[in-house]
Amino acid sequence: MTAEPISEAAAPDDEPTSRWPVPPADGWTVDDLFTLPGLPPHTELIDGSLVFVSPQRRFHANVIDLLVNGLRQNLPPEFKVSREMTVVLDKRNGPEPDISVIWADAVTGPSQTSFEAKDLLLAIEVVSPDSESRDRTTKPHKYARAGIENFWRVEENAHTGRPVIHVYELDPVTRAYVHAGMHRDRIEVAKPYPIDIELTAIDEY
Repeated sequence: MTAEPISEAAAPDDEPTSRWPVPPADGWTVDDLFTLPGLPPHTELIDGSLVFVSPQRRFHANVIDLLVNGLRQNLPPEFKVSREMTVVLDKRNGPEPDISVIWADAVTGPSQTSFEAKDLLLAIEVVSPDSESRDRTTKPHKYARAGIENFWRVEENAHTGRPVIHVYELDPVTRAYVHAGMHRDRIEVAKPYPIDIELTAIDEY
């Protein structure tokens, strides 16, 4: 589907003009996600609906920085780490994981705007108040159905302010994630490659 320009409805001079895109009857597609003018940064497409992201808290940004830096330590040359890039799962789903570990040969250049599900080895979501349901249920379900083998969900410990990471691995038979562990002060795992990150380092950010 080719997106139509967002039209401005006639309005009295003292009333703001609406700039919200009006969805087509059968919902948006990933083609629309990449061509609609004026969408806010980090807009996602979930089941044909556009999802706008609220301003993020400092915890969210700091955790992404911590994990990206940690994931890049001892990163095998065949892998890359990317942050906040759209992943095309199918025609009507283009979520944006906070962090992705991808195959290096999936990177095409600095103008690239998305990856495909087959390019990912790990998707990571840092839960925010406005995204709890999507990050805990909707998105991991879709990542699993798309065949992404590893998923991390990162929550904030209400008492310490530090990250708590729930690690999931894909069951190839059920195509659903199986909980493989919860990590508080340190995460040390073998998949998708040996990773060791000191989570208490968030205190220094």
